[in-house]
Amino acid sequence: MSAPDETPAPRDFIRHIVAADLAAGKNGGRVVTRFPPEPNGHLHIGHTKAICLDFGVAEENDGVCHLRFDDTNPTAEEGAYVDAIKEDLHWLGFDWGEYEYYASDYFDQLYALAVKLIEKGKAFVCDLSSEEIAARRGSLTEPGTHSPYRDRSVEENIDLFARMKAGEFENGERTLRAKIDMGSPNLALRDPILYRVHKVPHHRTGNAWNIYPMYDFAHSLSDSIEGITHSLCTLEFVDRRALYDWILDSLEVPCHPQQIEFARLNLSHTVMSKRVLKGLVDRGIVAGWDDPRMPTISGMRRRGYPPTALRRFVTEVGVAKRENTIELARLEASVREELNRTALRRMAVLRPLRVVIENYPEGEVEHLPAVNNPEDEAAGSRDVPFTRELYIERDDFLEDPPKKFFRLAPGREVRLRYAYFITCTDVVKDANGEVVELRCTYDPATRGGDAPDGRKVKGTLHWVSAPESIAAEVRLYATLFSVEDPLDVPEGEDFTASLNPDSLEVVEGARLEPALAEAVPGDRVQFERTGYFCVDPDSTPDANVWNRAVTLRDTWAKVSRKG
Repeated sequence: MSAPDETPAPRDFIRHIVAADLAAGKNGGRVVTRFPPEPNGHLHIGHTKAICLDFGVAEENDGVCHLRFDDTNPTAEEGAYVDAIKEDLHWLGFDWGEYEYYASDYFDQLYALAVKLIEKGKAFVCDLSSEEIAARRGSLTEPGTHSPYRDRSVEENIDLFARMKAGEFENGERTLRAKIDMGSPNLALRDPILYRVHKVPHHRTGNAWNIYPMYDFAHSLSDSIEGITHSLCTLEFVDRRALYDWILDSLEVPCHPQQIEFARLNLSHTVMSKRVLKGLVDRGIVAGWDDPRMPTISGMRRRGYPPTALRRFVTEVGVAKRENTIELARLEASVREELNRTALRRMAVLRPLRVVIENYPEGEVEHLPAVNNPEDEAAGSRDVPFTRELYIERDDFLEDPPKKFFRLAPGREVRLRYAYFITCTDVVKDANGEVVELRCTYDPATRGGDAPDGRKVKGTLHWVSAPESIAAEVRLYATLFSVEDPLDVPEGEDFTASLNPDSLEVVEGARLEPALAEAVPGDRVQFERTGYFCVDPDSTPDANVWNRAVTLRDTWAKVSRKG
């Protein structure tokens, strides 16, 4: 069902409920869960919590988890979203095998069950518009008002419902509503809509249907049809549990799953609404659903987040009954921890400053050993080429440095990682007074970074060979929003006002050590002293493109506190 995971299975209130059910012999000892995405967008990090819970509970109890697409709203759904969701699930390490279902598989059964509700006198066809229905629903302190069509006969309702199905009525002209209680303190039970006329082609059934079931009706009955034992939902469905149970009890179905609610995952500086995320895509604010700034699983994959880090993160967050918001820094820490253990180290200079080592032989190329990952002895080493002309980071040199600047400056000696001590002897500037080149000397006795006479230097710099390095474009991603709750804006103000203007910086002309020429999209490495990076799908053999996955330290948390 899923890939192996070192993270121990957590214990939480849902798992205790399932364990108690098994101990009592409930459901014949079966555990069947389901992950039920709507194919109206890409999955996001919040879905990862539900995915790990649904698949995890099933796996831990020798059960199965169904993947069921709740595809009852053809206006917003596409086959491309189905494919994207399945790709995300497989990438996270989950597999549902033969248990792939669609609510649209049950449209005939759902229609027949709706007819049964009408025959039992528990549903009626209503001519009120959606606005009129809403106006009659009442409030938390006021009961609702009955529809004038509530007392139609069973025969008339069956006839009208059949004509709705046949396409005789236009969108919004008629609905099928449950006949429950307009005075119920639970607004979800005030004669909710079960079906609506919706003449829109469906991505799987085409033009076969002119009516579509509402989510509550389709979801509860799909669970029952599939023999689900534990229907795990987020807290927004607490009030709708009564409707879930009413539908199943009213139809006397053989399987009545237990709906259990848990707190959804809320992440600071992040939006978890697919509607809002789709708006970002549609308005061109981001480059697509898989933009690395998006909280989507596809965006995080493209950014370079490992799937194991996401799974570990949601496991450590845990399953609770009360809503809370997790700091973005915790997710980044999980990513950083995973990549620190697994990512190869490489040297890359993002903003190159040329260095000429005047006492090094022209034309000579020396290959120096460099460790691949100090956290993993089995990772071994590679050779990096050292030449007379090098590049260092522009920020690693200051002509007039402050007291605690321990990098390169005129007359100062520093260590080059894996190589030699060098001393800056001269500074070359262009006509505008900008530093364009440094002249240095090296000490041949310090090969590997140590001085035989015991002298010490305070600065160690990364570098690449100028002639041997490869060019690259590097995309520095930060969080998309600059405030903790992007949707908490004054009335009338667009949430886009909280967008972070520095969420993307494209660095052209970066130089990478030649070992990175073989990297392919999806490869993750640590650029030493800089951060963790991933090869972008835009990358080609002739144009290397890298995305920053996460910085080496928790720098964003400091930035966010300032804002």
